[in-house]
Amino acid sequence: MRIGYFLSCEEYTPAELLQQAAAAERAGFDALWISDHFHPWNDEQGQSPFVWSVIGALSQVCSLPVTTAVTCPTVRTHPAVIAQAAATSSVMLGGRFVLGVGTGEALNEHVLGDPWPSLDVRLEMLEEAVALMRKLWEGGFVTHRGRHYRTDTARIYTLPDEPPPIYMSAFGPKALDVAGRIADGFINTSDDADMVATFKKDSGGKPAQGGYKVAWADSVDEGVDHAHRIWSNAGLPGELAQVLPSPRHFEQASQLVTRESTAESVVAGPEVEAHVEQLRSYLAAGYDEVYVANMGPNHAAMIEAYGRDVLPEIRG
Repeated sequence: MRIGYFLSCEEYTPAELLQQAAAAERAGFDALWISDHFHPWNDEQGQSPFVWSVIGALSQVCSLPVTTAVTCPTVRTHPAVIAQAAATSSVMLGGRFVLGVGTGEALNEHVLGDPWPSLDVRLEMLEEAVALMRKLWEGGFVTHRGRHYRTDTARIYTLPDEPPPIYMSAFGPKALDVAGRIADGFINTSDDADMVATFKKDSGGKPAQGGYKVAWADSVDEGVDHAHRIWSNAGLPGELAQVLPSPRHFEQASQLVTRESTAESVVAGPEVEAHVEQLRSYLAAGYDEVYVANMGPNHAAMIEAYGRDVLPEIRG
């Protein structure tokens, strides 16, 4: 069982992310997730630093393992470039790096003007990308002529001792099927025990990482206010998160998310038992690692409280 802290690139500056990572290590968190975005979900979040620069800096301020949650290696960035970035990150982190991948969102991937493919095509692209990255990590020259990608005598020279594991995010049955076949681990953001069990069955028992966000504050109402103001997009249903192309569209759609529904869906405020209960629900779902992010300005207080009260309660 490993409990990690989730660094949200959509909401915090690079300096704040580094401060949070160092504080998380001091507080007793075991590892880090970090999101990979070109845009934030909305302008209220207001940030979106280049994740690979931040990961390089993380290697210099703490010793925690890092997983990208998640990178899309298919549209905005060619998988050969992601393979090089991941290999360098693993070297800088002493092998403590996991490349978390997924099929992405139009929000980030449309920015070069490429069409946004259907889910079936995106899964096909991801499967080819994963195979190509693994081939590049073998260290030789790779000339690849695939359905979606090409490389011409490409070779990655800076390689870790072992290739980075590739974990795959999946939210539906088609993606879960692909993850069970090609991934070294599973990533999800709900405490869905059935999905975890299905992945473990299909993959032969490979590990699973889960993550979620809380809103630490002096009161529940204050925490809900932060969550609803900054992250109301998390309440959008269905496939909207995958197909809306800009923060403006998310802001428009998020007007349909009520404060009441936000209050029902997030743990907010300072009550330790509520935070412990949610963490236990993810562990009970079968995750081997669980990562917790904070929404809003009280990240330092959240990290301190988790280190003092929540993590000891979970670990017994």
